[in-house]
Amino acid sequence: MLIREKSAGAIIFRKEENRAYYLLLHYQAGHWDFPKGNIENGEKEIDTAKREIYEETGIQDVEFIFGFREVIEYFYYRNGQKVYKTVVFYLAKTNTKEVRLSYEHKGYAWLSYEEAIKRVTYKSSKKVLEKAHRYLLAIGEITE
Repeated sequence: MLIREKSAGAIIFRKEENRAYYLLLHYQAGHWDFPKGNIENGEKEIDTAKREIYEETGIQDVEFIFGFREVIEYFYYRNGQKVYKTVVFYLAKTNTKEVRLSYEHKGYAWLSYEEAIKRVTYKSSKKVLEKAHRYLLAIGEITE
């Protein structure tokens, strides 16, 4: 039997001199990725993203960028069972630089797009970051 899981999270950025600096979390398992987590019963995707950002980073001042929503899908195995995972990513801006990590993570980094695209572990996450960066350029939120 195939297990289905749905998560939500966000690509978080801070703006300095019209450049975006993206927040990447270093997970205990060793990979670098964005804050995300499972959607709880009755929760809306955006509410899950807000909750997970707070739980995993301590950041509360997030402003979601209207019009950006990316979905990735993949399979993984948990306890020998195949899991079909869907993750919805939003794009959010913050002015907070200080990060308070949860037990799930062993580090974090605020990185320029060029650094972040090299550091993020999964190809699907790289694609989401690329789309987020292009979107911010297209709407004039950043200039480079």
